[in-house]
Amino acid sequence: MADDGSVGAVLAYCDGFPLDKFKPGDVLLAEGPATDRMFILAAGEVEVMRGDTQVAAIAMPGAIFGEIAALLGGRHTATVRAVTEVTAFRVENARALLQSHREISFHVSSILARRLTDATTYLADLKRQFADRADHLGMVDEVLDALVQRQRPAVSTGSALKADPRL
Repeated sequence: MADDGSVGAVLAYCDGFPLDKFKPGDVLLAEGPATDRMFILAAGEVEVMRGDTQVAAIAMPGAIFGEIAALLGGRHTATVRAVTEVTAFRVENARALLQSHREISFHVSSILARRLTDATTYLADLKRQFADRADHLGMVDEVLDALVQRQRPAVSTGSALKADPRL
């Protein structure tokens, strides 16, 4: 996250939310059923898991977890688990909060915009590297186009060889 004051503002805004404590190994959010709950990291380190694959390790105060499910009104797309002692602000009714509080919504929007920029930059690089391929690596062009151009419907990810059972 950029240090533009928004992290401090978001953490200050969280003073009214319950502050939960987690021990290493505790799950903050489990991949799967919707909870309409988000967490905002106050201190500690968490890992974000998609199935058995770690996709991120995060220790930055102000990081938000559960925002995708809240925005889409659906299932959690990953498991967030404490790596160290963690304190995090718990946000119940996360979807309603995002609809009514522009400070938090702008913070979440900035995070998601950075993730999208990183993903499209990576996919553009893959597209250049594998432009001559006819296999699954050659379809990066389609995935990149879907991320950049389409607003709806959602892109189906995964391989034709094995469907992701969590979707």
